Amino acid sequence: MRQRRLKNEINVVPYIDVMLVLLVIFMVATPMMSTGAIELPSAGTAPEKPEKYLRVQVDKEGALSLFNADGQESKLDGVRGLRSSLASERARTPEIAVLVAADKEVPYRSVIETLDEVKKQGFSRVALETSVH
Repeated sequence: MRQRRLKNEINVVPYIDVMLVLLVIFMVATPMMSTGAIELPSAGTAPEKPEKYLRVQVDKEGALSLFNADGQESKLDGVRGLRSSLASERARTPEIAVLVAADKEVPYRSVIETLDEVKKQGFSRVALETSVH
């Protein structure tokens, strides 16, 4: 009796057939898929500028200045100085609005740290203004 030789080849034709069928299915099904709609929040503007407000200014170098409701400027030594100045202003007028004004060239991180500190001090009316100098 003769022995049969084993064949060490993979028959690829059935795999190609399956892949072609899957390709056709995906080509037909893809245009019928519905895309999800993204609802972005709308950014509004303040109806009117308040009469009195505090202004925290961040310049190009990241230095902070605080302008009180009367427009008097006081230079601050970083976030720690901002924290103490805002706490004393909040004790005087708790419902005053705060405007954070930053130069467009200021790193985003400095602006966010300033906004976070204003929020931590309990001010509820906070706005951001960017300016080009």
